[in-house]
Amino acid sequence: MRTTFSIRRAALVFTAVGALALTGCGGDGDGKKKTDDGSGKGTDSASTVTLPKLDGENVSVAAVWTGPEQENFTKVLDEFEKRTGASVTFVPAQDPIINFLGTKIAGKQPPDVAMIPQVGAVQQAAAKKWAKPVGAEAKAQLEKNYAQVWQDLGAVDGTQYGVYFKAANKSLIWYNAAAFDNAGASEPKTWKDFLTTAETVSASGVTPVSVGGADGWTLTDWFENVYLSQAGPEKYDRLAQHEIPWTDPSVKDALTTLAELFGKPELIAGGADGALQTEFPASVTQTFTGGDQPKGAMVFEGDFVSINIAQTEAKIGTDAKVFPFPAVGADSPVVTGGDAAVALKETKGAQALLTWLASADAARIWAGAGGFLSPNKGLDQKAYPNDVQRTMAQALIDAGDDVRFDMSDQAPQSFGGTPGKGEWKILQDFLKNPKDIAGTQKKLESEAAKAYKS
Repeated sequence: MRTTFSIRRAALVFTAVGALALTGCGGDGDGKKKTDDGSGKGTDSASTVTLPKLDGENVSVAAVWTGPEQENFTKVLDEFEKRTGASVTFVPAQDPIINFLGTKIAGKQPPDVAMIPQVGAVQQAAAKKWAKPVGAEAKAQLEKNYAQVWQDLGAVDGTQYGVYFKAANKSLIWYNAAAFDNAGASEPKTWKDFLTTAETVSASGVTPVSVGGADGWTLTDWFENVYLSQAGPEKYDRLAQHEIPWTDPSVKDALTTLAELFGKPELIAGGADGALQTEFPASVTQTFTGGDQPKGAMVFEGDFVSINIAQTEAKIGTDAKVFPFPAVGADSPVVTGGDAAVALKETKGAQALLTWLASADAARIWAGAGGFLSPNKGLDQKAYPNDVQRTMAQALIDAGDDVRFDMSDQAPQSFGGTPGKGEWKILQDFLKNPKDIAGTQKKLESEAAKAYKS
């Protein structure tokens, strides 16, 4: 579930709101509607989108979301059903989603719409002739509500295929406030300070960093944040397109920096072996359980971490606080990503759903439920349930066209988005053996070269 924007400005606003507490917001609606977080609370707002009547039509939607994310997306689909009369079925998918969709298509049972979490996968779906172009109504919503860059990210060779419904800021360090207080630690602003903070927390008897290494995508995010801040946006763009090789000295520098953390297993909850057995959700919940004696005091990942924190007793803004990913170079990085809705069938229902997901009304529902950022500039920021998310979302909108997508999500899925293969597997191996920087670079380049040629 990844782009870069307004690096300096965003870092400043995240610092400003890191300690803010939750404030309520939510609701539901139809026509004159309310923000929907399942609580029935919210502010009235007129409908912003017209949808066709689809009584009796069945629409299926595939996505890799599970747990709270699936539940919140289902609220969005429920409102679509109310407004159109269609019956919507959620189809659980698996990573890599291109392989999953390929199986469905081969069996002549493709879903009407798929939520695709990688730019490279959207491009592959278009190249395979699976994806269907976005219709006029959905395009009108995109032009009304989205910066050009988000439209471009969903286009292939000038044809619009994707509607980016969900975005994520993936440059945040969340921390257990009680553990920090007991250690006398403060929020670091630079990578050097981050390592010092980790040592300070460790000296207090708490392991400082929780890493969800069982999910290789978290490790690509670690690399990308370090690389973006250290090498800069231009090099980031070139590496993302494989215009420079992974054997480039800039990659060596980033891996060397990352090894300053990965090379000290005592700073990582469970050491490297433990991290590699820890899935992302557990890396979060173990940070915010156990009071001031958690398994790890800090966890790196995006705004969506708030969903997992909500499964603990910790409260955002008091027990769980957040600071920007520390600056390795001149500025703190901001990496974001997103999930695009792509039609796989030429049906009225599929196109209506794309139109719905491109609307501010649809974004408002999940925004009220939390754990969600929208690139939709038509969404009233009051829809978000707390000031932390509200300010993160506003920074995303304020960035306009100054964004770049998560690097691994821009790559062919065989390299940047497949469990147990490519970049995910190589960086897992690097977490276990961070001394092998040259070998890691060679493996990355070998796998990238094959993927970009295919």
